[in-house]
Amino acid sequence: MSGTYDKWLVIASLLMAMLASYTALDMAGRVASAQGRAARYWLAGGSVAMGIGIWSMHFLGMLAFRLPISMGYDPTITLFSLLIAAASSTFALCIVCQDELSWTRLSLSALLMGAGVCAMHYTGMAAMRMTPDIQYDPWLFSLSVVVAILASGTALWIAFHLRRRSSHLRLMQAGAAVVMGLAIAGMHYTGMAAARFPANSTCRMASSGVSAEWMALLIIVFGLAVLSIALITSVLDSRLESRTAVLASSLATAGQQLHFMAHHDSLTELLNRGMLMERLEQEIRKARLDNSRFSVFFLDLDGFKEINDAYGHHAGDLLLVAVSRRLLSCVRSTDTLARIGGDEFVLVANAAELAAAGFLAEKLVAAIRCPFVIEGEELRVTASIGVTIYSCAGPDQNELLKRADAAMYRAKALGRNSHCFFEMSMNGDANEQHQILHDLRRAQFPQEMVLHYQPKIDAKHGKVIGVEALVRWNHPTRGMIPPDQFIPQAERTGLIVPLGGWVLNEACRQMSQWRAAGHRDWTISVNLSAVQYNHPGLIDLVRESLDRHALEARCLTLEITETTAMRDANASLVILQQLDKMGVRISIDDFGTGYSSLLYLKRLPASELKIDREFVRDLPNDAEDAAIIVAIVALGHTLGLKIVAEGVETAEQQEFLTSLGCDSLQGFLPGRPVPAEKFLMAASQIDANARGNVVEMADLLTA
Repeated sequence: MSGTYDKWLVIASLLMAMLASYTALDMAGRVASAQGRAARYWLAGGSVAMGIGIWSMHFLGMLAFRLPISMGYDPTITLFSLLIAAASSTFALCIVCQDELSWTRLSLSALLMGAGVCAMHYTGMAAMRMTPDIQYDPWLFSLSVVVAILASGTALWIAFHLRRRSSHLRLMQAGAAVVMGLAIAGMHYTGMAAARFPANSTCRMASSGVSAEWMALLIIVFGLAVLSIALITSVLDSRLESRTAVLASSLATAGQQLHFMAHHDSLTELLNRGMLMERLEQEIRKARLDNSRFSVFFLDLDGFKEINDAYGHHAGDLLLVAVSRRLLSCVRSTDTLARIGGDEFVLVANAAELAAAGFLAEKLVAAIRCPFVIEGEELRVTASIGVTIYSCAGPDQNELLKRADAAMYRAKALGRNSHCFFEMSMNGDANEQHQILHDLRRAQFPQEMVLHYQPKIDAKHGKVIGVEALVRWNHPTRGMIPPDQFIPQAERTGLIVPLGGWVLNEACRQMSQWRAAGHRDWTISVNLSAVQYNHPGLIDLVRESLDRHALEARCLTLEITETTAMRDANASLVILQQLDKMGVRISIDDFGTGYSSLLYLKRLPASELKIDREFVRDLPNDAEDAAIIVAIVALGHTLGLKIVAEGVETAEQQEFLTSLGCDSLQGFLPGRPVPAEKFLMAASQIDANARGNVVEMADLLTA
């Protein structure tokens, strides 16, 4: 008995085979990537979906076959063939999810899976319950078995190698599904071709079995539904897994970054103070156990503040990064280098002897001494280093840092650009500084802070033309403390802002009293620190101080250093123009020691330049200093500025500076700083001396 094929069902069976193959490949990837219970769930679900897909293709192929008799199928045998398909699928997924797939394992697996596929196919054929039984051509039957084994081996090999996520995975899976679908369909239709139906054969399930037409529709709908649900679930889970992986990776990266930030300096990426203290504690424990020694180096940059003020914080930050890189190049990988704030660095090194520690300190000093090129500018700083060596039963980490810090300050006091080893006598100096800072925080400005006033005299005539207000600290137990012992502390801690506000207000009050007493041609100068200058409330503070004491703005001169004015020239121009608009005079202090740009200097609304005392100290014997002063005087007068020379201590210096063209002088020779109650008497004496000199000069000219 010969049969025919319904071409549409044949096409449907081919498409079902390809869809089932694609689902199988995707399930293999899901099972391989899952872990634990999730892997078992995907294996079970994938096996059912894959088995139904293969089984659906098989029965669609059978239903496509038409005999000239009524056909039906035994439901029990049909269900059994489905179970065989699911079992074969489970076996296949287990095989492809192994870590390795050797050729031996692949061959045995192909034999077993091929046998399962053949069992499913021929069990399904038996569900027709033909009388007489279906006969099979031995050669075609054998060929179908071979095709089943080869198709199974091909499917297993492809699924194993495409189970992992890779680029163009979906496209590769689609191509592989076409190949696998054709192979599976080839096995099925080879097996169908092997079937022989004797003449006058009948189907015992024609009346009681499942109708072929309804079964075809049911299988198409059911197979598509199961495979679609499996694929959609897999795709959604894959996307969720991908997003979860991205989120987990982002969280892990963020966690690493947070951990790094918690233990490292954000600018230089060196260890921070917290991590340094941990390392010090570890080194101390190790030294006590091993009876060994190590060294702690406290390094501070000399001249960094001036560069930071002149070129701005951005250049300063770049310089700190460059310094840290240079320091790292000088130390060993086992050493610990940290930045603990500002321009301060600490090195913990395995230098146990004085000679080794001294050699390393000199190496660091020499490295920092070489110029740095930052954004096209050649910048120079030096390093002052304090060194202390830890020995067994030594101090804790805090005391170690204090000792190295004290030694560093001694190196600065000895001239900078060098290193100094800690001595026990330095503890007193360090404790003294800490105590001063503690007392400064508790100081009461009106009661403890006082202003002393130093006269400024006319260079030609010698009479007083103004005063400079200088703050002193009248400590309740220590007595009078000069400004160089507490002003730097006040600047570092920000206490200079309220202190400077009090100084400005008190100076305006005192000048208002002196003007009321008849000294209406005097002016008063007040120094502004860089912290005050950049404080947003500066303009309002100046205006309120002048208004409170009814003092004309032209009577007040604010002195700012050259580096402070040039730190951000454009911002300085805005601030100084506001002060100039009020009528306040501006003096550029310590001129010649900074990094002025003449282009900006001529734009600043300054009224005078103050020559730093360093250029005056060796006059009139130092020809280089004299040449510098001549240049400054010429520059200032060209720009319409008055020239003030400070630090005048001898009559020769006064005469020499006057001959060079300085407009006014200030120093111990004209007059030392004195309290307000003594200043009027001192000013009267200065003026009297000036008149006496004029009379004496007139007598000489007459004679």
